[in-house]
Amino acid sequence: MTDSQAPEQTPEKTGTNPLAPAPEGARTVADVVTPELIAQLTRGVAGSGRTANHTPFTGEKLADLPESTPEDVEQAYERARAAQSVWAQTPVRQRAAVLLRFHDLVLARQAEVLDLIQLETGKARLHAHEEVQAVAVAARHYGRKAPSYLRPKRHAGAVPTLTKVTELRHPRGVVGQIAPWNYPLELSVGDALPAFVAGNAVVMKPDTETCLTALWARDLLIEAGLPADVFQVVLGEGPVIGPEVVKHADYVSFTGSTRTGREVAQSAAARLVGVSLELGGKNAMLVLEDADLDKAAAGAVRACFSSAGQLCISIERLYVHESVADAFVERFAAR
Repeated sequence: MTDSQAPEQTPEKTGTNPLAPAPEGARTVADVVTPELIAQLTRGVAGSGRTANHTPFTGEKLADLPESTPEDVEQAYERARAAQSVWAQTPVRQRAAVLLRFHDLVLARQAEVLDLIQLETGKARLHAHEEVQAVAVAARHYGRKAPSYLRPKRHAGAVPTLTKVTELRHPRGVVGQIAPWNYPLELSVGDALPAFVAGNAVVMKPDTETCLTALWARDLLIEAGLPADVFQVVLGEGPVIGPEVVKHADYVSFTGSTRTGREVAQSAAARLVGVSLELGGKNAMLVLEDADLDKAAAGAVRACFSSAGQLCISIERLYVHESVADAFVERFAAR
């Protein structure tokens, strides 16, 4: 199962609740989140306090975790910055090869992360599998295309034949990333992959309630050849360590609420630091009087409730023409 010949993946068809009574031989929560796994995944987390995460199925605690302080965040940036200077000197094809190996590892060991995604988010296994697909595709894309994206490009100079221009792309340095809980694989490591292949380090604050998924991906990237200090993870309350992640970053990637996004943008702007924001919305679906109501109802259910209704672009408002409203609602409710 390699990047050069990756077969089509068939999602494992299990129940949507991994805490439900399992058939003989199936894995339980204790089988998935073992003390050994927690110790392995959290060994690189900078944290002097203690916190925990929980499964939404029952509210049961999944793991005791390190909790980072502002001082821990600062130290994480110091380690990342030292490692980044060496990583940036690594030839781009070698950096890209790490992503291709990561692609193969994700597909080969996807059952592990599917269990974690389900336990941490409550989403169905098929929807968890969509995250695996997205991350594998991103790793393969940047693993193959990064050398051409980043190579020097020549342009005509201001005075033809006498002058020339060479466009060079340099890493930003250390990227501060604040990732959300709803897509703990795709919107954490999936967004970090292009930063790594471009020669940057990353200090990531995933949501604590879904951090095991992000930490699993970090562990796999290190196994694929990424230097451990290039990928730092800090855990804790957003209002406490979130501003510290932004404060020390050379570039900021934030996915979350519009209110917090404004604060992140203002903090980054004060330091003249670039920022990428994916913020909340209030998406609407329109059903007109000539719509195929069966198709509209099917589409509305998927648009509203995919990924346990926790999709960034989920439909939150339905506008239905009054002449078909009753018929649409009947079909929608039945589905």
